[in-house]
Amino acid sequence: MGDLAKIFKAYDVRGVVPDEFDEPAAEAVGAAFVEVTGAEAVVVAHDMRESSGPLAAAFIRGARSRGADVVHAGLGSTDLLYYASGSLGLPGVMFTASHNPARYNGMKMCRAGAVPIGGDSGLIEIRDRAAELIGVTAPPTGTLVERDLLQGYADHLRTLVDLSAIRPLKVVVDAGNGMGGHTVPAVFDGLPIELVPLYFELDGSFPNHEANPIEPDNLRDLQRAVLETRADLGLAFDGDADRCWVVDERGQSVSPSTVTALVAVRELAKHPGSTIIHNLITSLGVPEIVREHGGEPVRTRVGHSFIKAEMARTGAVFGGEHSAHYYFRDFWFADSGLLAAMHVLAALGEQDLPLSRVVGAYSRYHASGEINSTVDDQDKALRQVWEAFESRGRLDELDGLTVTGSGWWFNLRASNTEPLLRLNAEAADQTTMTAIRDEVLAIVRKVSV
Repeated sequence: MGDLAKIFKAYDVRGVVPDEFDEPAAEAVGAAFVEVTGAEAVVVAHDMRESSGPLAAAFIRGARSRGADVVHAGLGSTDLLYYASGSLGLPGVMFTASHNPARYNGMKMCRAGAVPIGGDSGLIEIRDRAAELIGVTAPPTGTLVERDLLQGYADHLRTLVDLSAIRPLKVVVDAGNGMGGHTVPAVFDGLPIELVPLYFELDGSFPNHEANPIEPDNLRDLQRAVLETRADLGLAFDGDADRCWVVDERGQSVSPSTVTALVAVRELAKHPGSTIIHNLITSLGVPEIVREHGGEPVRTRVGHSFIKAEMARTGAVFGGEHSAHYYFRDFWFADSGLLAAMHVLAALGEQDLPLSRVVGAYSRYHASGEINSTVDDQDKALRQVWEAFESRGRLDELDGLTVTGSGWWFNLRASNTEPLLRLNAEAADQTTMTAIRDEVLAIVRKVSV
C-alpha cells in the first residue's frame, strides 16, 4: 500500500513505485483532489514511465467516483499539462517523477489556470483526505474524454516566440528518452531549424543516461554531438521536459543565470519597466542586467511555488531559477523549458554572432555551481558558518544563510528532503570564488565528520 505521508513533499508527490506509491494511493488522491478543490472537471496528463499510465488511470477512477468529469490528455510534458490547465480553465494533474530514476513516479498538481498546489495551498489537505479514502471505492459518475492537446500546445508556444524569420540553425536536442522527444518535434515543425535528435525514443527506463541535465555527466553526449555536427547550439531536457539546459557551439554549458538574463532582456524589450523574478542563488549579474534594461528585479526563495506566488503578486513578466526552470506571465505564470529555449533560438537566429558571443554579454561572474554536503546536524553547521562570516559581509536568512561581501556572495541552505546542505558561491574573479567556496566547505564538512 502506498505511503502517503512519505510521498507528499513540499511542492508535489514523489515516491518509489509500488513500495511507496501505487494505484490504490493514486485512486484515493484522485478522489481527495476533487473533494478538496471542489473541481467539477480535471485535466490529466502523464509522462513515458511504465507506471505513469496505470497510475493516471487510477487517479481518473478516483476523480470520476467523486463526480468530476475528466479530460485525459495522455502523453505530455509538464508544461503541456500547464497549457491544458490554462487554456481549458481546469485544475490539472501531471504524472511524472521529473528527473528522478526510473523506479520513481509522482504527481504535480495545479488549480485552474495552472495555479500551483503546494504544501501551504491545499496539498496537505489532499494528503490527509486521501489517507481516509484508501481502499474506499465508488462507481464513476463523471465523464471521461480523451483529447490530444499536443498541436494546440505547439501552436500556442509559437505565438509567444516567433521563430519563423530566424536564420537557419542546426540544433542538437538531447531528450534523455523523456517527454522532450514528444514535444520538441511538434514545436519545431516547419521552422528553419535542422533538428539533430538524441534519445527521442520515449523510454522510462532511461537506457542512455538519467534525464537530469543539471548533472554535468548527463550533458556529455550532447556536448560531443554539438561539436561533431558543427551545430549552432544544443538543448537538453529533463524527464518531464519542463527544464531546459543550453550548450553553446563550442560544447560549453551555458549557465541558467545567463539564460535568465538573456530572456529577461527580451521580455523587458516587449514589456518595458516590468518586474523580473530571480531566486536567491541566481547570479548577481541577473538583477544588475535587469536594472540596466529598465526592469525591476525581485529576489525570492528557491522553489517553484515561491516563484509563482511572487510572480502573481507582482505581475512579473518573467522569472528564472538557477535549476533551469523558467516562468512566463504569458504562460499562466508557469514554467516551460521549451519556451525558454525558443527565446535563446530567437536571440541567436535574429543576428549572425555565434551563441558563445551572444550569451557572453550576460555572463559577468564566476560561480561554484551547487555543491552538496551530507550533514546530519545542519543547524550546527549553519551556525558555525554564520559565526565565521558575521563580521565579513551582509547576512540574511530568506532561504538558509546568504552572506554578501564586496564582489562575492554565497548561500548555504538545507535540502527539503535529504540530510544535505547545498552551497552556491559566486565572485567577480575565480580566485575569490574558490577561496570563499573552500572556506565554507571546510567548516561544513568538519561538522559532518
